[in-house]
Amino acid sequence: MFENLNEKLERAFKVLKGQGQITEINVAETVKEIRRALLDADVNFKTAKEFTDRVKEKAIGQGVINSVSPQQSLVKITHDELATLMGGQGKAIDLSGDPAVILMSGLQGSGKTTFGGKLANYVKKKGRSPLLVACDVYRPAAIDQLHVLGEQLSVPVYSDRENKDPVSIAKAGIAQARSQGRNVVIIDTAGRLAIDAEMMDEIARLKKAIQPRETLFVVDAMTGQDAVNTAKAFNDKLDIDGVVLTKLDGDARGGAALSIRSVVDKPIKFIGTGEKMEALDEFHPDRMAGRILGMGDVVSLVERAQEQFDEEQARKLQKKIAKDQFGFDDFLDQIQQIKKMGNMKDLMGMIPGMGKAVKNLDIPDDAFKGIEAMIKSMTPDERNQPGIINGPRRQRIAKGSGTNVAEVNKLLKQFEETRKMMKLMGDKSKMKNMMKQMQAMQGMRR
Repeated sequence: MFENLNEKLERAFKVLKGQGQITEINVAETVKEIRRALLDADVNFKTAKEFTDRVKEKAIGQGVINSVSPQQSLVKITHDELATLMGGQGKAIDLSGDPAVILMSGLQGSGKTTFGGKLANYVKKKGRSPLLVACDVYRPAAIDQLHVLGEQLSVPVYSDRENKDPVSIAKAGIAQARSQGRNVVIIDTAGRLAIDAEMMDEIARLKKAIQPRETLFVVDAMTGQDAVNTAKAFNDKLDIDGVVLTKLDGDARGGAALSIRSVVDKPIKFIGTGEKMEALDEFHPDRMAGRILGMGDVVSLVERAQEQFDEEQARKLQKKIAKDQFGFDDFLDQIQQIKKMGNMKDLMGMIPGMGKAVKNLDIPDDAFKGIEAMIKSMTPDERNQPGIINGPRRQRIAKGSGTNVAEVNKLLKQFEETRKMMKLMGDKSKMKNMMKQMQAMQGMRR
């Protein structure tokens, strides 16, 4: 996501690197490269021009030319302007109402139904009780998909395959939610391959009939400027409340994310970064600006980790570490939690400085597959007491997991290092001594 844009912007800022005294011409040259980078990312031409004009004006107005670090100053200005371009502040979804009704709209193939499942998972984690309603009366497969997602998430789904009127289906779904004490209703609607009057009239009637708290437009980010044009058409007809960008983990150039707010004047509320139900992030313009400029997004990374954090499990794990009883079953549990956080390449890209390092790396979603296979090939005793894993046992584990002895040896070594580190972190007195030693070493260097 945004890899090409990030690379081109870095190239633009290099014009100023190492130049203590530069001229207005240098700034103009850098800004020209920024504009070119935005256009290559499929940003609307008018939006790109207005953006770079503001960057240039602020760069000169704030005395970047005479600053100690012109490059860093211009990066900061560009970051702030990117955040402003995408809306300035993130806008949360409105879940007030009893129930709060969320109407989804968009073209066929944009990821509406999958987003419906992700949104149900999202509100469920917020302590809400969602109900999914299948109002796509034209595609039985969409109804089936919604039921599969609902079963996977333990979220009920209302559908009526005999009824071909989406308005009456939606009303019946809302009535069921009230009777069952469900406080969020997520309505999946029909999509089309292209915008047409019939589809627009149908969803406009639906919105008027149910008066949703939020009307969200779901769009595939990989369609670039077409996504912006489609969002405008839907907004003109429906007066949408927000946009959801899906498939940002694909080969998205980023133009849609950067252009939609300025063209449609509606906030981006969520971004989808994968097929997993957990792969949904609230959209924060300032954080996205940081990711575009290669600064990472530690806040979002921490938030994802916290979503998977189980306090009771953590307490049990801490006791095991203190008693030196941390085993491979616990190690496997930690891997499962990491996997739930989302796509590995996307997660690593959130770490400052790592985006460029992982750009050309192929990190599959099943990156832990070999490790999991080796652990599952161990006996219960071996998982609890790794010290008993001798030569013959290593050969058996390698054979059972489809790996080799060298990989088993590597896993055992990594596990032992992890266990030592965890034990050290759990020992407060040792940690204090380590900190004192580090401080003493710093004093000696001075």
